[in-house]
Amino acid sequence: MNLLEVSEGQEYIIKSIETCDEELNAFLFSLGCYSGEAITVIAFRKGGCTVSVKNARYSIDNQLAKAIIV
Repeated sequence: MNLLEVSEGQEYIIKSIETCDEELNAFLFSLGCYSGEAITVIAFRKGGCTVSVKNARYSIDNQLAKAIIV
């Protein structure tokens, strides 16, 4: 399932990043989003969600959230 399908406040482990866009892949990697890393959705918003990765919070849009498979 992707990040838009998870419950708020629960920690998940990233299984994969499903995107063909190398720039998007590199951006997510720079945030610490890669296979085996823990991620938590703090809150859902209309255009995306707020996530916590490696003790940092980020706001990501729906396109990014759909690419992160947990």
